[in-house]
Amino acid sequence: MATVKIPATGKVIENFDEAKAYLATINIGYERWDTNHNLDSETPAESILNTYADEIEELKASGGYVTADVIDVKPDTPNLDTMLNKFNKEHWHDEDEVRFIIEGDGLFHIRPQEGGPVVAIEVGKGDLLRVPAGTWHWFDLCSNRRIRAIRLFQDPGGWTPHYTGSGEDSGYMPVCFGMNFIPPQFASL
Repeated sequence: MATVKIPATGKVIENFDEAKAYLATINIGYERWDTNHNLDSETPAESILNTYADEIEELKASGGYVTADVIDVKPDTPNLDTMLNKFNKEHWHDEDEVRFIIEGDGLFHIRPQEGGPVVAIEVGKGDLLRVPAGTWHWFDLCSNRRIRAIRLFQDPGGWTPHYTGSGEDSGYMPVCFGMNFIPPQFASL
C-alpha cells in the first residue's frame, strides 16, 4: 500500500481510502490491483502483460493509452544511475505517467502547480499510480534499487522529460531510502 507523506506538515497517510482521496485532490490517480498471481522475479514480461491483460485494456480504454510494457530495474542494471538521473530531477511529460508496481518500490514527489506542499508517494507491490500529463514531479528508487512495473503510454515512443529547472527536487531527501541511504559514518549519530 502506498504511503503518502507531506514533508512540510509532517502528515503521513497509510490508509488506502484516505490516500486515494488525498491524492485525488491533487489530480493523482491511485488504485490497488490484485497481486495474488503466480509471478516472480523471473516471470517474462509477456507473461506479466498477459496476466494483467484485462486491467491493462480497461486503462487503455479509459485513458487513451495505446501500449504497455514492463520495466525491470535491478541494482545491477547497466547505467542505472544515468537512467535514474533522467527522472530524479523535477520534470513533466506531455502524456500521463502510469505505473503498476509488480515488485520493489519507488518514490514519486509531486509538486502541485496550483499551490500546496510537495507530496511524497512511496509505491510498492500492488500500487497503480497515474500522474497526469503536465504534472511537475520526480522519481527515485528506494534503497533496494529494485522496481518492476507495468507502464502504459499514450505515445508508443514513451515519455520525454521536460525539466522545470526549479531545483525544488534538491530540497527533498528520498524518504524511502531509510537507514541504507545514510552513509555509515552518520548512521550512528
